[in-house]
Amino acid sequence: MERGGPIETHTERSELTLAAILDTALELAVAEGLESLTIGELARRLGLSKSGVFSRVGSREALQRAVIEEYDRRFLQEVLVPALREPRGLPRLDAVVRLWLARTRGADRRGCLYSAGAFEFADRDGPLRELLLDGTRRWRAALRRTAQQAIDAGHLRPDTDPDQLVFELDGLFLALMREARFLRDPHAADRVEAAYERLIRSLKPPARPPTRG
Repeated sequence: MERGGPIETHTERSELTLAAILDTALELAVAEGLESLTIGELARRLGLSKSGVFSRVGSREALQRAVIEEYDRRFLQEVLVPALREPRGLPRLDAVVRLWLARTRGADRRGCLYSAGAFEFADRDGPLRELLLDGTRRWRAALRRTAQQAIDAGHLRPDTDPDQLVFELDGLFLALMREARFLRDPHAADRVEAAYERLIRSLKPPARPPTRG
């Protein structure tokens, strides 16, 4: 008797289902906030039973934590990891900003869980706030290292304040989320790109005059 295709194991089915749950939960959290996540709503959207969702993710808070961790992983994989292939200094910083902008220019026009979560959990203490805060701090630390490398390489003036630069870059992307998602300005990403280029031009060292022979 001929065998058919490979038999999908229970573990493989569980992993596929968990991936689908996280995909749907992440989409919902970015669009409507972490508090919108419930076992029942995910079960309805995925066509699963509540017990089927619960058996894979556990409690609602465990689901929220898993979504934050998955967002953090994907964000770093899509923005920071590819940028690390560029030379240290301004080329790497430019790549970070370019990839960051690409997330809002894409067909799915994804929002930012860090930005949305900062408002959603601004006045709420607890483990979810701490998890969001940790991800935001680690990302800003990586951005600061990249900015400092651009200063050390001489691509930016030696008196450039890396903390101020990170603050201004973060501010640009917070504005981008509002302009693109709330005001639905189709040119929001272009405006942020122009603002970034103007900011960097203001921080570059003056061009050296040509040497005379």
